[in-house]
Amino acid sequence: MTAAEIAARMADPAALARAGATASDDSEGLSPARMIGAAVLVPIVLHPRPGVLLTLRAAKMSSHAGQVSFPGGRIEAGETPEAAAVREAAEEVGLDPRLPELLGRLPPHATGTGFRITPIVGLVPPPLNLTPEPGEVEEAFELPLSVVLDPEAPERRRAEFRGRMREFWVWPHERHYIWGATAAILVNLARVLRG
Repeated sequence: MTAAEIAARMADPAALARAGATASDDSEGLSPARMIGAAVLVPIVLHPRPGVLLTLRAAKMSSHAGQVSFPGGRIEAGETPEAAAVREAAEEVGLDPRLPELLGRLPPHATGTGFRITPIVGLVPPPLNLTPEPGEVEEAFELPLSVVLDPEAPERRRAEFRGRMREFWVWPHERHYIWGATAAILVNLARVLRG
């Protein structure tokens, strides 16, 4: 898939309509008004075979330690989701804030930890000279866009958590377990880009 095709899908209202707001099972009962605004950058790196840039959170983080995520975080006062996503990507992995060509937003995702995440899709030209912040990110890596575009790739799984069964998406990767909010956002990205 080319940069022009990705941009066209992100600008197509019919393609965007295939995606919808998502939520973690454990976000039920949380008041939308009390949720904390957050944003993530969904960076598509434009190699000849594009990939989606992801991070492995540092094992010593106080929340979601060792989990796969997009670069992102809390939206600060007076900041747009786009500005927050670009700022956080610069802070977490050293992505030059001038590089991402922002294409638009995917529907929000509500987490059980009380965040309402706005995913911002952006195209990023290689080569990338990333410097992960060791206190936050253990590793930056890519999931091939071909995997995202494969309708057979994501799996729906069930597991018991806090005394009840939960359902969630999981994406295949040879080294990392991609699930939770990150997986749900990738499902929406796939719905938009697959056409």
